[in-house]
Amino acid sequence: MPSRAAPLGKDENHDRRYAWVVLIIATLAVFAAIGLGRFGYTMLLPSMQTHLNLNNAQSGALAAANILGYLALAVGGGALGARFGPRAVIVAGMVVTGVGMVLTGLAGGFLSAVVFRVLTGMGSGATYVPVMALLPAWFAPRRRGLASGIAVGGSSLGLIIIGPLVPRVIALYAEEGWRVSWYIFGGATLAIALLAFFFVFNSPGEKGARSARRVGAERGRPQPVAGWSGVYRSLPVLHLGLIYLGYGFAFYVYMTFFTKHLMADAGYSREAAGTLFMLMGWLSLPCTILWGWISDHTGRRASLLVVLLAQALALGLFGLGSDRVSLTISALVFGLSAWSIPAIVAAMCGDMLTPRLASAALGYLTMFFCLGTAIGPSVAGWLADRSGSFHAAYLMAAAVAVLAAAAVPVLRPMSTGLPDLASDASP
Repeated sequence: MPSRAAPLGKDENHDRRYAWVVLIIATLAVFAAIGLGRFGYTMLLPSMQTHLNLNNAQSGALAAANILGYLALAVGGGALGARFGPRAVIVAGMVVTGVGMVLTGLAGGFLSAVVFRVLTGMGSGATYVPVMALLPAWFAPRRRGLASGIAVGGSSLGLIIIGPLVPRVIALYAEEGWRVSWYIFGGATLAIALLAFFFVFNSPGEKGARSARRVGAERGRPQPVAGWSGVYRSLPVLHLGLIYLGYGFAFYVYMTFFTKHLMADAGYSREAAGTLFMLMGWLSLPCTILWGWISDHTGRRASLLVVLLAQALALGLFGLGSDRVSLTISALVFGLSAWSIPAIVAAMCGDMLTPRLASAALGYLTMFFCLGTAIGPSVAGWLADRSGSFHAAYLMAAAVAVLAAAAVPVLRPMSTGLPDLASDASP
């Protein structure tokens, strides 16, 4: 009997190490699906407006089209991930995302751009939700917020890379620069899809480690339909969804018109706006990790409240100020806070549910986020066209963030009527 103990320990250590391999690829998947697929549009928007003859309302509509595509597959992606396992859905979603970005570079006008942005959004939604729901199978609650924060930090990598890259590509290729940028984004996404295909597994058990029993028999057990329906009927889940909607509304207004506002209302050059965009990305990269760790130790709800208030402050500074000091502080505060909210929400789902139900719950919650991000840019673009600047749009978004924060203190713990099945035995 003692002879069996040493090999088991080796397998356990291997699982812990391989969990970080899965996390690295998950982070790259978020980088591609969100950092490139969604935030790439922020830096390319001025050039796309010029060469496709788009007004601000149409530009907001393109952002909304991407989010509507994301919404269509985010909820479905969560359900598909629960049904077939996250890995298959992640790989397929990334392929669709990459193809959608390449086609966006081929767009000849507003209507074709809408179609291709919807396709990109569909792939992003099918990627992001299963990626975040995959992590509870590999990480225990004491590290789940940290792991989720690292994965969400993939979107920050997008800002860091896009900020300096896009101006250089546009300077090199002139009128075709925005198209070439989309081709580069799409190619990188397809390459990461290959990594996910070869190196991502749904769980340690699937990988064949003997410590599969340590992950918990409950994790591999098919979930009853009653469990899934309980996710959608839960009032606390609905409450959290409405908070997530407010966050998405405010967040995506800030991101969609970030470069446009700086160039049109504050006199920034494209390069200066790109530098601030990159700085925001550098700050957000460690802070998604930091806030995930903080939520592990101080609680998800308190962390959620603080970061929503910080987001409201950043939006207010963008709306009220036009001097470079105020705008820089706004970008710094936003980078220090806003990217952490998806990590906290994903960790909350993982805390209460098995990975399969967490995938369904996160997909359902993402529906609210997507509604907010679809409505926000369209309303903000319409308001900017009529007011002549983006100041009022950012103040409106700040007010929405304050309302979302006000709803956090009365948020009850999420429950579906099922026992807490999340195992504490993962790395």
